Amino acid sequence: MTTTATSTRTPAAPAAAASTGPAHPRAILAIILVSYFLILLDNSVIFTGLPSIAAALHLDATGLSWVQDAYTLVFGGLLLLGARLGDLLGRRRVFVAGLAVFVTASFLVGVAPTGWWLIAARAVQGVGAAVVAPSALSLLTASFPAGPQRSRAVAWYAATAGIGASLGLLVGGAAAQWVSWRAGFFINVPLGIAMAVLAPRYLPAVERQRGRFDVTGAAAATLAVGALVFGVLESVDRGWASPVVLVALAGSALLFVVLVLHERRAEQPIMPLHLFADRRRWGAYAARALYLGAMMGFFFFTTQLMQGVLGFTAFQAGLGFLPMTAVNFAVATAVPHLTARVGDATMLVAGVVLTLAGMAWLAQVDQSSSYATAVALPMVLIGAGQGLAFAPLTSFGIAGARAADAGAASGLVNTAHQLGTAAGLAVLVAASASAADLTGRVSTALSWGTGLLVVCLVVAVAVIVPAERRSRA
Repeated sequence: MTTTATSTRTPAAPAAAASTGPAHPRAILAIILVSYFLILLDNSVIFTGLPSIAAALHLDATGLSWVQDAYTLVFGGLLLLGARLGDLLGRRRVFVAGLAVFVTASFLVGVAPTGWWLIAARAVQGVGAAVVAPSALSLLTASFPAGPQRSRAVAWYAATAGIGASLGLLVGGAAAQWVSWRAGFFINVPLGIAMAVLAPRYLPAVERQRGRFDVTGAAAATLAVGALVFGVLESVDRGWASPVVLVALAGSALLFVVLVLHERRAEQPIMPLHLFADRRRWGAYAARALYLGAMMGFFFFTTQLMQGVLGFTAFQAGLGFLPMTAVNFAVATAVPHLTARVGDATMLVAGVVLTLAGMAWLAQVDQSSSYATAVALPMVLIGAGQGLAFAPLTSFGIAGARAADAGAASGLVNTAHQLGTAAGLAVLVAASASAADLTGRVSTALSWGTGLLVVCLVVAVAVIVPAERRSRA
């Protein structure tokens, strides 16, 4: 079933502009990166504030888990839909609308008087994030021509993705300790409003596609991804053998089959299957999911390690991630120069190897470990690895995609990101559940995270690198 989307075509930018780049590149990049950062911030700012939220709103463990899960579930489930809306209705217009939804929901989170209000507002935040995230990457691709300018822009986008989580923990910890857990969400309001006001002035009016909106594909994609995320999230509390989890996962698999069968014959699919024909792209989606699964486990369990074993406060735990954040940022800023010298494939492999080494080192933690040698030094390796890996993972995820498929390719990059974080964390939590104490759980979880990175490395070496060599031959 399809329905026609009404649209008017915006005049295309002159050819000269495409070759010389945007008139205001710094403003464009700042708007896109700040907006994307706000989304990433809210994905992690909640972690260090959970104890304060539980006490203030009288939430039990299940309710507290849904404070995070409601955001993740809606965000992941609506990403492909959000990407397609940008193609049909105009990416700049949809980007601004998504920001408006996200900012409004952030304010509602900040003033939440009850638990159900907070959870509902977090779900609405997920709606805004699902629209902004793919639109941001699509606008970045449309704004900067292929070559050095786009490489630099993608490198900054990847750096934002890399440092967003760790800075979120720092902001959340500082807010929870010195002001209130609510302060971390109020930060979004003035910044988000400013970006929404500036976007129409500086972001390009990318040509809208005439076409039909794939209702069946949108419904199948949204429900399939949503059911998968729901099943994975529920497995943390219920276990993988729970009927609820099994029904959700089975339903997700069935819906994915329906989606693929439908997309094969859809005139204008929400998830063009030819995007998976390029081994670089589908390899990047798989590698990104595996990498993010390991990294989300790293943030989740290392935060507990610093607060529960090393005796850090919430703010000190946020500061504890600074070795990783600083190195990540420094390496990410050098990525455009490294790309020109060694290429994306080499950087990706080097980044995954460094992250793997740091994760394996951190997994050796025990009761006698100190922060400096058992946490900070491994973080240096992890930060360097993440700074190298994120840019090529992003570049390969949109490599060779036509302009008409930019939104869908960007949506798949972000979908892999969200599915990886949700599924990876659930797997690591389940794997560590049998450990006797917190230190044992952290060590077990990070050992499993190391395993995910090994598989990620195999995908990079066996799939992405050969495909990249063939594309350059």
